Amino acid sequence: MLLDNTSVTLNPGEKVGLVGRNGAGKSTLFGLLNGTLHEDGGDCSIPPQWRMAQVAQDMPETAQSATEFVIEGDSVLLAAQNEVYAAEGAEDGMRMAHAYMDLHDAGAHDAEARAQALILGLGFKVSELAKPVNSFSGGWRMRLQLARALMCPSDLLLLDEPTNHLDLDALVWLEAWLKRYAGTLIVISHDREFLDAITLVTLHIDNAKLVRYGGNYSAFEDMRAEQMLLQQAAMAKQADKIAHLQLFINRFKAKASKAKQAQSRVKALERMEKIAPVLADAEFTFEFQEPDNLPNPMLSMSNASFGYPPPADAATNTAPTVIVRNINRSVHAGQRIGILGANGQGKSTLVKTIAGDLSPISGEITVGRGLNIGYFAQQELDVLRPQDTPMEHMIRLARETTAAGRGYVAGREQDLRNFLGTFNFGGEMVKQPVGTMSGGEKARLVLCMIVWQRPNLLLLDEPTNHLDLSTREALGVALNEFEGTVMLVSHDRALLRAVCDEFWLVSRGGIEPFDGDLDDYQRFLLDEAKRSRDSGAATREKRAA
Repeated sequence: MLLDNTSVTLNPGEKVGLVGRNGAGKSTLFGLLNGTLHEDGGDCSIPPQWRMAQVAQDMPETAQSATEFVIEGDSVLLAAQNEVYAAEGAEDGMRMAHAYMDLHDAGAHDAEARAQALILGLGFKVSELAKPVNSFSGGWRMRLQLARALMCPSDLLLLDEPTNHLDLDALVWLEAWLKRYAGTLIVISHDREFLDAITLVTLHIDNAKLVRYGGNYSAFEDMRAEQMLLQQAAMAKQADKIAHLQLFINRFKAKASKAKQAQSRVKALERMEKIAPVLADAEFTFEFQEPDNLPNPMLSMSNASFGYPPPADAATNTAPTVIVRNINRSVHAGQRIGILGANGQGKSTLVKTIAGDLSPISGEITVGRGLNIGYFAQQELDVLRPQDTPMEHMIRLARETTAAGRGYVAGREQDLRNFLGTFNFGGEMVKQPVGTMSGGEKARLVLCMIVWQRPNLLLLDEPTNHLDLSTREALGVALNEFEGTVMLVSHDRALLRAVCDEFWLVSRGGIEPFDGDLDDYQRFLLDEAKRSRDSGAATREKRAA
């Protein structure tokens, strides 16, 4: 039983973070609230006049434009529009008068502007507003589903992992929108800073019970850590884990420089120190093995331009698409670089080119002798073979690394089974087809395969999309203990703060150091968005004139 004889009350207008381990019952509770599931006992009541909105999980297949699709999310407007059609069809003057009044009250006059503000806020370009929905990739269609849910007038808004398909600039916009939302919000998220920014109540599912905490996620962690400190029996079992955490926290706090970014990281580590009991209670931890060597520099980029070659069916004189150009930068041993930039500016292009998935359009990348890259791509989960099992993936990887002459010996099946076990692939799971696994389980398998290769440079492009909070914490600890170099693209600000000592900003076709921390970057994004809005308004006024 996921929830058993439990009680909790949520008040109108509260913004609630729903947290708990995977499988604890978060989605079950959403099912009770939206009526797709029913309680076996007791009572779950919502005011009958409340309107509910949530993000549809199906992938939309429609030739409607993005704007039309999002406008239809406004159920009140849609009902009013249908009543207008019915009244006109009946040629009933009085009914038409009321219908047109209701249509105006439903906001028909500014519906298109409201919908487009949502779409643009979630990262789309103005040129994409009229594009058909089915011309977008899956991640962008899910952004449209989110916009559609936000378009719907509601008293209760249920959001399940709304940040999964967003980059940092869209996430900052969404936070600002949700802060202004007047209704009751319940959100499931594994993004600590997102929860801290918008919630003032935390609902924790623990041992089939709902426990309410006043405060955001960080306040919840503090209170839970204090509770766990009182549980001496449990703490005794966790003593080794806490000691291990304390060692690396002390070591990295001592090594951190005085740079603003590094100070942000020190604060994140101090927070980790404070909540050590909660981290030690996590069901999953792992570590990257010490690299065999650390070339320095790891790699150098000289007058390099990155982008995409012409399509295979393009004319022979078609030029490649250049995203970033004239890059002269080096990556050194031990650097911990966070890569920032708005969507489409070239973050993933940079990472893919360094990983070797793309070739430089011009210039060159010189790699250090013995460079061994561990690459987690946004699409890495799709690269796994759905029909193969974790064991088959590991056997193939062991053979490939041996054939590549990296000095690895293909382990016996039991050794591989034991290694998979450290990533929570135990029992029959090692023989389960990957295609039947959850996103989080697939992400863990990718991490397992990266760790096996003992890389000295980690390229991580949105590695946390499918990871729960405890696994994200485990990744943060592992990255801090890693002796090699880290280059990280992520919208998880807690991870960026805890791991990165410096930032690169990919913007306007170039790559430059970002002189500031994530708070400075968030202000930079809001200023850029304001400039873009002001510029767009000026352009529209000029056209109107």
